[in-house]
Amino acid sequence: MKRIWATIRIAGRALRRNKMRTLLTMLGMIIGVAAVISAVSITNGAKAQIESQIASMGQNVILVFSGSHNRGGVHMGWGSAGTLTLEDVEAIEREIPGVTATSPEVRSSAQVAAGNQNWGTQILGESVAYFDIRQWPVVSGSPFSEIDVRSANKVAVIGKTIADELFPGEDPVGQIMRIRSVPFKIVGMLQPKGLSVQGSDQDDLVIIPYTSAMKRVQRATTVRSVIVQTAKPTLLNPVQQQITSLLRQRHRITAERDDDFTVRNQQEIAEMATAQSKTMTMLLGAIAGVSLLVGGIGIMNIMLVSVTERTREIGIRMAIGARGKDILVQFLVEAVTLSAIGGLGGIAFGLGGSHLLSHFTSWPTLTPASWVAIALISSAAVGMASGFYPAWKASKLDPIEALRYE
Repeated sequence: MKRIWATIRIAGRALRRNKMRTLLTMLGMIIGVAAVISAVSITNGAKAQIESQIASMGQNVILVFSGSHNRGGVHMGWGSAGTLTLEDVEAIEREIPGVTATSPEVRSSAQVAAGNQNWGTQILGESVAYFDIRQWPVVSGSPFSEIDVRSANKVAVIGKTIADELFPGEDPVGQIMRIRSVPFKIVGMLQPKGLSVQGSDQDDLVIIPYTSAMKRVQRATTVRSVIVQTAKPTLLNPVQQQITSLLRQRHRITAERDDDFTVRNQQEIAEMATAQSKTMTMLLGAIAGVSLLVGGIGIMNIMLVSVTERTREIGIRMAIGARGKDILVQFLVEAVTLSAIGGLGGIAFGLGGSHLLSHFTSWPTLTPASWVAIALISSAAVGMASGFYPAWKASKLDPIEALRYE
């Protein structure tokens, strides 16, 4: 044990002897580890926010879009054609076991106004079940009722942004708002959700009964999408397949023709949403790996220089009884110390940089504790790998030749 502590003290003295060189050598490792921590923080934060947003869609959700991703050889895109009817929605809820709720969805953009205030926003036509499916509570007033849906009443539930823009400093519930010159009574205000992963304002919307949207706002006879909720997560895939079969039958689509609709479950949507996050993880991980490699090369280079400069010192130590193993350990300890301190500095810079990024740009960051430990262990491993050859070279020096070295 005494021998080990003596070796560590000697290594420490050697590193302090050239402080600037030691600091510059550690800088490569600091940058590499900081890059790893930053990459992990950014990608994990983005992934967590995407998962949170997917979860905010509700539990056990399937989305049915009108239009096919590729119809008749022409790229159409989801929701590109009104191929879904209210009868389709009723058939899904009536004929497919495991479906607990549905909400036909009619989307549009419109200018809304109240008094001398106006605002361009998104209008959603939904059913009463929408608020339960999305698990989106109304914090002021109440949601519209089934009677409002059946009668196509002119009632609306608004987001916090609409309340702030049209009724600053006032309670919006009970007020009248015009959508394309049609007066709607505000019956409730949704709980604020803030920005989405893409940076859009989730509270900038107006929700009205889908019948009101079809008859009074858009004059439409079809819906662009349907939200379907199943009783259990295990029913997502079977129900998705049954919806596809049912709609193909109802739309009289033969085997050789493409679907005129698209069905996606929550898991598929999550995988598509996180695909970009995975790509970014690989890119940032590659950059971080290169940075660590450069840091390791820097350590190897400086240790080789150190062996050359201290050849006579090595010869003296061997002459008074030091073994080759002691010399090997000494230089390995120096290399690992360089990389470990650099690793700690990199962790501090990486965490600090991630925090600043999150503070000034509102970009979500999340650093798992396990990755902090992995970064520290990786930096020490890189130091040991980089320092082994110079240490081995030092341990193999001939003591007589070393003493003669000038």
